[in-house]
Amino acid sequence: MEQAPDRKRVQEFARRLFGHYTSGMLTLMVDIGHRTGLFEAAAKGPGTSQQIADRAGLDERYVREWLGAMATGGIMEYDPGSRSFVLPAEHAVCLTGTSSRNLAGNSQGLAMLAKRLAAVTTCFRTGGGVPYSEFRPDFTDFMDASWRLLYDGLLIKGFLPAAQGLPERLAAGIRVADLGCGTGHAINVMAKEYPSSDFVGCDIAADAIERARAEAHAMALPNARFEIRDVTRLPDERTFDLITSFDAIHDQRDPAAVLRSAAAALAPDGIYLVVEPKASSRLEENVGNPFAPWIYGVSVLHCMTVSLAEGGAGLGTAWGEHTARRYLAEAGFTSVEAVDAPGPQNTIYVCRV
Repeated sequence: MEQAPDRKRVQEFARRLFGHYTSGMLTLMVDIGHRTGLFEAAAKGPGTSQQIADRAGLDERYVREWLGAMATGGIMEYDPGSRSFVLPAEHAVCLTGTSSRNLAGNSQGLAMLAKRLAAVTTCFRTGGGVPYSEFRPDFTDFMDASWRLLYDGLLIKGFLPAAQGLPERLAAGIRVADLGCGTGHAINVMAKEYPSSDFVGCDIAADAIERARAEAHAMALPNARFEIRDVTRLPDERTFDLITSFDAIHDQRDPAAVLRSAAAALAPDGIYLVVEPKASSRLEENVGNPFAPWIYGVSVLHCMTVSLAEGGAGLGTAWGEHTARRYLAEAGFTSVEAVDAPGPQNTIYVCRV
């Protein structure tokens, strides 16, 4: 006889499940706050809904309801006596400003991915995938918002020093390529910091490359250029002293070919610096990792499906260190060092041929 479900466990799971739905709703509210400048307005000090709406130049009724979500969601505090709202300083660090700790831009991802939900759901029945072209241009906006402040705060002081002696080589002058450069901000940050080095960014997205070139022009960077290029086909004359890729390998159609191309294009004493999501290749080792549901979810809704859409490997975002090491070794890298990136969600691989 089949045992009846435990009522207490049913209730506990139901509460937890609705908590997930609530978190998704709050993510959309954070997105609105980020897009409208409400967090910056609230960070100026305590205020009623009218005062905060006036600071942001927005409609009070909408702001009042949004503030209700912020207060009940634990993002802002509410004083019923004065009917005022406060954004705690510790919360403001994560929602405002130019620090790499500002995570507000990441909230764009939920709405952006949800637009493709129906198409991805169809793939569960038919196979295949949703091509990368179907995610632009808002995917370009999301990735720029997610990574721009990280590059500003961590690229020079955190990512690059993971390879011993690399900052000194960049200061002296070397040749650098970034694979899957997106809007090119990483290239432009490095080009500004290291004017003696020469930089090229490569990406298949014309809209992203256009924005990269515009930023390089605005920043007056003669040592930064950008190409619309399939990164499985790099020059194989061992041209580059440093090749980088940031969160770009796992969703490639043919990641093995990209890595072989990078190895062939690297100078004999060159370095390939790869930043990828921090995960295990074994599902059981990801259980309990607070970032794992996001990693697997974004894989289903973007990273895996864009690869499968082209008949690709479909590695997925959680390909993990074990699989990454195997792919890198098969591509020709004889030395691979895994280093924890600043922040808990990424691993830096320092690779040499």
